[in-house]
Amino acid sequence: MLIRFLATAIIFLLFNPVQANDGRQTVQLPDMMREHMLSNMRDHLLALEEITRYLANQQYDKAAEVAENRLGMSSLELHGASHMGKFMPKEMGAIGTNMHRAASRFALAAQDAELDGGLNKAFSALSEVMQQCVACHSGYKVH
Repeated sequence: MLIRFLATAIIFLLFNPVQANDGRQTVQLPDMMREHMLSNMRDHLLALEEITRYLANQQYDKAAEVAENRLGMSSLELHGASHMGKFMPKEMGAIGTNMHRAASRFALAAQDAELDGGLNKAFSALSEVMQQCVACHSGYKVH
């Protein structure tokens, strides 16, 4: 019964997407910058998937490496962050900076995941990264 309800709800949502005014601030970007930003965000999502897979497989150093190199402060050059900032509202840029800093903190926590209580600290730190993603995607959309 529950499975039938869930399947019906999923089908309904797929074919009847919510069209409500979502209230997010639209950020106008030149086409090339928009594509660059969207590509970066897709890579961030892929990095988060890799991180969680490495954590599940107890490969904490690999999770830390992905976090620092693809999301952390060390990734700013790779993502061209210096040119992107001038196109964003100040608050959006601050959320992005907070995400990169949180990812670097997660990388350190992941390296200590094998210690007693370390895995809980790593997941807590990863949650802080994802909170920044949620904050940005809840407040802004690019066009």
